[in-house]
Amino acid sequence: MPSSDDIASLNDVHFGYVASRPVLDGISMRIPRGKVVAIMGGSGCGKTTILRLLAGQMRPDKGNVVFDRQSVPRLSKPELYAMRRRLGFLFQFGALFTDMSVYENVAFPFREHTDLSEELIHDLVLMKLNAVGLRGAAYSRTNELSGGMARRVALARAIALDPLLMLYDEPFTGLDPISLSVVGQLIRRLNDALGISSVLVTHDIYQSLKIVDYVYFVGEGRILAEGTPEAIRSSTDPFVKQFVNGEEDGPVPLHMKALPLATDFLGRAIEERAQ
Repeated sequence: MPSSDDIASLNDVHFGYVASRPVLDGISMRIPRGKVVAIMGGSGCGKTTILRLLAGQMRPDKGNVVFDRQSVPRLSKPELYAMRRRLGFLFQFGALFTDMSVYENVAFPFREHTDLSEELIHDLVLMKLNAVGLRGAAYSRTNELSGGMARRVALARAIALDPLLMLYDEPFTGLDPISLSVVGQLIRRLNDALGISSVLVTHDIYQSLKIVDYVYFVGEGRILAEGTPEAIRSSTDPFVKQFVNGEEDGPVPLHMKALPLATDFLGRAIEERAQ
């Protein structure tokens, strides 16, 4: 059950892009204040859809999404825009503006959403870049950055307006082991230093279990398993074991449902004879 200690929650949420194919089928989850929560599961299971519902980009077909005690689906357009100023979003590949410098990328939210002077924006941008270890790259072009550096710049931009909740969509994708560890530890440290909450959509079991407080496993439109990192590591649940260990055999099948192969061959042979 959601409580006053939660910054956000999904309550019996149903959603489908097509009515006949639900993506989420009665999902409920809590995002406690000050915590880092991971959402894991196979590709196409609805993880990013959950982030979009939290951000108010889409409305659930049934159920409710709550952020800071507000019902997100019931917000008017101006209220929704105001709510999003309290959210930070780190896209899968950073989504930096390639025609802007590192400094200009991080300055963008301040110029777009505040009336601060350029002098104050200058100081704030350098502070945010310093927080991710990249103040020295402030005037570099984005095409001069490595993948890990670009992801850290995107993180600096995402925390520019001091959000209450950070949403991360596959923040570790495409990073080398060192960059992956750096970004992971930054997520944890910034969450604690800024007193915010974070939702982390990821496939990276090893790195995520080092930095998160709680994990939800999503599949077949519902929560299949959940628990602390310690509980996940020691779980005997077949789905969790298969996902954590990357096993081929388990509840998640390799093959999609289909008729037996011999039946398909026989059907084709019959069609060829009929021709």
